[in-house]
Amino acid sequence: MAIANTKTLLFIILLYLVLLPLPATAQEYIGRVVGISDGDTLTLLDNQKQQIKVRLAEIDTPESAQPYGSRAKQALSGLAYGKTVIVKVQDTDRYGRKVGRVYTDGLDVNAEMVRIGAAWVYRKYASDQNLYALEKQARKNKAGLWSLPEAQQVPPWEWRKTRR
Repeated sequence: MAIANTKTLLFIILLYLVLLPLPATAQEYIGRVVGISDGDTLTLLDNQKQQIKVRLAEIDTPESAQPYGSRAKQALSGLAYGKTVIVKVQDTDRYGRKVGRVYTDGLDVNAEMVRIGAAWVYRKYASDQNLYALEKQARKNKAGLWSLPEAQQVPPWEWRKTRR
């Protein structure tokens, strides 16, 4: 009788373990981009018709009142607006936005924004070393914001500090 009870108990424990939720894997969203707030924030409409605000991870673009701010927004719009994208979420920011890498048609939108000179690598949050190489090349080529006079090439995080 004790062996049968032990087997039953083991079966219940194993069943419980199998039915436990798996550890959270990286969150992903797939949907159509229906809005562009600025150069590093977009709105995605997923298959359940939910709007999800997404902040592009590891990059920072000029604020709208900064030189190149409206062009950065136009650049993101050209890359993503109206397209189906995959967002690989890394975090949720204090504003409730999902922070992640955005991909469309095999293109890493975050990296492309840096490559074309529409964004800085966000030093405080970036871990992708490839982004630094892309920024260095964009600076060398005077692409996008790097064609501005040096005095106007103020990183957004520094610009925001002066406005507080």
